[in-house]
Amino acid sequence: MGLQPGGNAFIIFNNQYTHAALCATALKEGLRRDAEAAPMQSFSNRHLAAFTAALALLLLAWDFSGLDLALAHGFGGAAGFPLRDNTFLTVVLHDGARRLAWLLALGLCVAVWWPVGWLLRLPVNRRLQLAATPLLAVLVVGALKSFSTASCPWSMADFGGVAHYTPHWQHLLTPDGGSGQCFPGGHAASGFAFVGGYFAFRETAPVIARGWLAAALLAGGVLGLAQQIRGAHFTSHTLWTAFICWCVAWAMDGLFTRLALSPLGQDIGEAA
Repeated sequence: MGLQPGGNAFIIFNNQYTHAALCATALKEGLRRDAEAAPMQSFSNRHLAAFTAALALLLLAWDFSGLDLALAHGFGGAAGFPLRDNTFLTVVLHDGARRLAWLLALGLCVAVWWPVGWLLRLPVNRRLQLAATPLLAVLVVGALKSFSTASCPWSMADFGGVAHYTPHWQHLLTPDGGSGQCFPGGHAASGFAFVGGYFAFRETAPVIARGWLAAALLAGGVLGLAQQIRGAHFTSHTLWTAFICWCVAWAMDGLFTRLALSPLGQDIGEAA
């Protein structure tokens, strides 16, 4: 019985030593994973840069191809665009979709502080990124459109208007003679503006990130196609809108990633 206290002390010491060893092993493993994750993240960013540059080259090639006008002739002719005032295209896919997009944007703003569902997986800085990105994307697209000299298809002489088709890269030197303010496609941004969800979710929930991206691209594509059928935009207007929204989302991801590491970002996280 006299040896019992000493035996207990040895057991306690041994348990503490084992626990410390396990903690040290876990710390080393965590540092190893972090070291491996850093080059993987930069590798991912290099892929994103290459992908974005390739998209830009493809869009420039599209502008030089002349396919815009050819596709527009598939929806209209000298008498204009027969589906310009179609009820489904104007009431549902234009007015209705725009209102729905603004409701979604408002919901994301509210969810910064009161998240539900999938948004619970995001830290507050990523929820703020998710809410701010579509607002900035719409603002950028709208600003570019307001200064654009490119006119809509229904303003072209081929479709009963007065303007003459001019490739985008010539607009600054050779205006098309129309009212302009039609490039990029503002309405398609109601869908494409939400591609930022991919960047917000890609670290914590990759499956949700890919699904969100697919949904945003599908929505923007459908809304852009609806406007093309009406004669409101060329195909390139929709494609460039998608590209602009993608670039805005990527830039915002970089900004919020840096913000999360700053004292301000840490204060926001603690306040949440």
